[in-house]
Amino acid sequence: MATLYTQQSKNIRKTWLLMGVFLVVVVAIGWVFSQVYGDSSFVAIAVIFSLFMNFFSYWFSDKIVLAMSGAKPISREENLEFYRIVENLCITAGLKMPKLYIINDESPNAFATGRNENHSAVAVTSGLLKILNKNELEGVVAHELSHIGNKDILISTIVVILVGFVALLSDFFLRAQFFRGRRDDREGGGQAQMTMMLVGIILAILTPIVAKLIQLAISRKREFLADASGALLTRYPEGLASALEKISRSPVPLKRANNATAHLYISSPLRGGLLGGFLAKLFMTHPPVEERIAILRGLKM
Repeated sequence: MATLYTQQSKNIRKTWLLMGVFLVVVVAIGWVFSQVYGDSSFVAIAVIFSLFMNFFSYWFSDKIVLAMSGAKPISREENLEFYRIVENLCITAGLKMPKLYIINDESPNAFATGRNENHSAVAVTSGLLKILNKNELEGVVAHELSHIGNKDILISTIVVILVGFVALLSDFFLRAQFFRGRRDDREGGGQAQMTMMLVGIILAILTPIVAKLIQLAISRKREFLADASGALLTRYPEGLASALEKISRSPVPLKRANNATAHLYISSPLRGGLLGGFLAKLFMTHPPVEERIAILRGLKM
């Protein structure tokens, strides 16, 4: 029988394994592209540009996300119960008190953001505060605090940098091959050269998709980890399980739902999709809610 500790350790191992595979894939792709093109300079440009853009996103992530979601700061006096729940759980977890925000939206949901513990924020919707009881709200807050404690913002930033690097590398390669192909048409290229070009183009098209799939897989593992860590913090897995049930059953869509911030929420605010079954799971930012609830209710303290 799984316990909170074994589930947490299992998810940590799987997350770092996926990131290790990701790094190997990125290095291999960079090497192949540089060999095909015969020039590694564009690889260096892609790395520098990707690092710069994602450092900017990481440093200002809290402000960007809070603005996009329409979150407003909330004081202790405005919602004393919510403030005390966060405060007590922070003391238990040994975390600094994050800034608290509320989103005026009837759709129940919540997220955590911030580049580190000293610059963290937890935001909840007004709809969430209305439908959850104290134990359920504690479960949700513990989940979000676990994202902060588990350094999920840092990890997701590293993954985004790698995905951005692969996408930029692929784009540069395709553009370079276009101009190179025109030159080779004039000069005449050999069969081996054409074969290498074709292989490079296929990799340039497929690798961003593979990179994105690995990013989503890591995101799903971090959600499982936050569930286990949050349940360990409250010592009451049923609180989070019950909260996830209520959130998933809400028919009210989130007003400002978008692909850029969907992965941050405790439950994906994006509803529906064209794909089903196995393919749908591959492209999900979150594990299926039913699976998360089943795992939480199967854990033993």
